[in-house]
Amino acid sequence: MGALLNPSLGTIFWSTIAFLVVLFLLRKMAWGPILKALDDREKSIEEALNAAEKARTEMASMQADNERSIQEARNERNRMMQEAREMADSIISDAKNKAKEEAGREVASAREAIELERKSAVAKLKAEVANLSIDIAEQIVRAELKEGSNQQELINKLIDESPLN
Repeated sequence: MGALLNPSLGTIFWSTIAFLVVLFLLRKMAWGPILKALDDREKSIEEALNAAEKARTEMASMQADNERSIQEARNERNRMMQEAREMADSIISDAKNKAKEEAGREVASAREAIELERKSAVAKLKAEVANLSIDIAEQIVRAELKEGSNQQELINKLIDESPLN
């Protein structure tokens, strides 16, 4: 037990040399590859983080593009709906105007037809009254002209009233 607590100078020397050899071998053989593996791992993690950041940026950009596209589609839909409403209103308005014009023409045509029928009826009535008046006058004249003196008086009266005098 005493030798472990009080080592000799040779043991210390050879222990130090063995330690330095092991340290040198570890440095050449193990430490380099371990550090290289750690560097590689650090680089791959950094690349993965960069790729994730790039993907997140692209996703945000794509989301903004999608939202812009959706808004444009909504605006286009609203514009098309407004145009359709305006077109429908225009068609309805044109149809109403044409119907009013047609109704006005029909009313005017009906009024003209009624006026023509009225004039025709008045003309027929006048002709009928004239015929009736002539028939009545003829009967009256015949009744009065049965006597010869009445005929002579009528002839003289007509000659006196004639514009030839």
